[in-house]
Amino acid sequence: MMFNFFAKRSDHPLADSKELKRILAELHVDRPAKAVDEVSGWFDSLQHSESFRVDQYFDVLRQLDEAAQRHLLAVARDYLLSERLTKREEERLWTRSHGYWSQVATLYTDCIERAQRDPKSKAGDAFKAFLPLALVRAQAARRNQLKWLAFRYGSGAEDLWQALGTTYLVAETTTNAQKPLQLYPARQGLSTVAEQYLHAIVFFASSMDSLMPVQIELADRLIAHCLPYFVLLPDCRPDSVYWVDAEAGAPPLRLARHPGVSRRGLRFFSPGTALAALEGLLHRVEHGEIPSDINLGGEYAPRALLPVLRHLRLYWGKCPPQRRHTRHAVKTRMLVLYGFDDSYSLFSGAVPRPENEVAMDSWVVENVSLGGFRAQIDHSATERINIGALLCVQPEGGDNWMLGVARRFTRQGPDDAYLGVQVLSRQALSIELRPRRSGFSAAVAIPGIWLQDGRETGILRIVLPLAGFNVRETLEFSHQGQRRTLIPMELEEVGSEFEIACFREQSAT
Repeated sequence: MMFNFFAKRSDHPLADSKELKRILAELHVDRPAKAVDEVSGWFDSLQHSESFRVDQYFDVLRQLDEAAQRHLLAVARDYLLSERLTKREEERLWTRSHGYWSQVATLYTDCIERAQRDPKSKAGDAFKAFLPLALVRAQAARRNQLKWLAFRYGSGAEDLWQALGTTYLVAETTTNAQKPLQLYPARQGLSTVAEQYLHAIVFFASSMDSLMPVQIELADRLIAHCLPYFVLLPDCRPDSVYWVDAEAGAPPLRLARHPGVSRRGLRFFSPGTALAALEGLLHRVEHGEIPSDINLGGEYAPRALLPVLRHLRLYWGKCPPQRRHTRHAVKTRMLVLYGFDDSYSLFSGAVPRPENEVAMDSWVVENVSLGGFRAQIDHSATERINIGALLCVQPEGGDNWMLGVARRFTRQGPDDAYLGVQVLSRQALSIELRPRRSGFSAAVAIPGIWLQDGRETGILRIVLPLAGFNVRETLEFSHQGQRRTLIPMELEEVGSEFEIACFREQSAT
């Protein structure tokens, strides 16, 4: 099929069908990262070649892109799941994948624009059959760029939203926006340009800056699974939550007020019945079942999936979470220690050990609210902080340590990073808990940090080490000479190295 229609012989090696077949066959099968680099190198050569007709150019691009897909999946798995990656290796994997999607999106867009400039030419006419696939792949590539930016909590997606909007409108103008196509030969199901645009909007609305990278990947796949339930329309509905102007190329905005007069690129987004579908899925996972029809890209335990489902449930409602407390601009410093062990030690009344004082960070806090603060952090801190990390923080000049958790991470350029921290408690106390099953004195102690503020009477919130909570196990501890008994209620949150559990205190008899 490929090169029988060449008008003149190109001197590019990919113009020879046998050579192209050989190149594709000899990609590094056992070295996915190297294979992606090779394809990217061929993309570079295509971008600077003027010897291809647009239809020929697209067909070569299509085959290279298809050959790279399984290698890209392997690179993504390494980036998300490998536990022994150095920061340099992680950076290389990220740069390779993000760069690939940026490059291939540009090339598909080049094909579309070249054909638009000369639609009545022989090459432009031949390309018409390829246009729907070029559009949907360009849109999917831009959406993947958004995801890889989210993995690094990066900003600078404005150009992506401009490209997503432009491609969506071109597809509408050419009646291709709703045309279902198989995105890649090995991928199940069909997709459209409009669905890819909607997927990007849902992704944006789902607040990925408060999830860890592997959770972002799971959320992205859950969005794909639930995508048919969302709605994107030119008219505002009572349940519309966001609006987007595809022509202006801006990211979606919360529908605090109507954007005004109707215009060509204006679209309104609503969750439709997605929340009900997600609730049903959450119920099944809470009972230990992961439906087989969901493509998660791998095998995950319900414990890994539940926090993502609960996060999406918050943001897919008709009234997504909004900031509850007013922020106040400040410029102050905050001392910071990391992790459960040092937090437990501090709230036991211990003075920070000398080795911890060396490792203690000092952050510049930019704004504060009743719920937490936003701080500028340096490069060394970004290497040891994950979303969900437990933090001990103390305002400069103060004598009270607070317990917090890293919630939102944002990069603004290569050197500037900002972390949003939620304060869990301004009055915490370390305690030793013991299971009641075999007698108070005989049981092995479980360390816990009691969050003493902000909870209703008779309900205790306690931070435990991972796997410290057992819904079937009653716990006891001593406080001010009294023995207190705790009945487990629910696991409120699972962080990177801790759990927050709720207990009901049993009345003394």
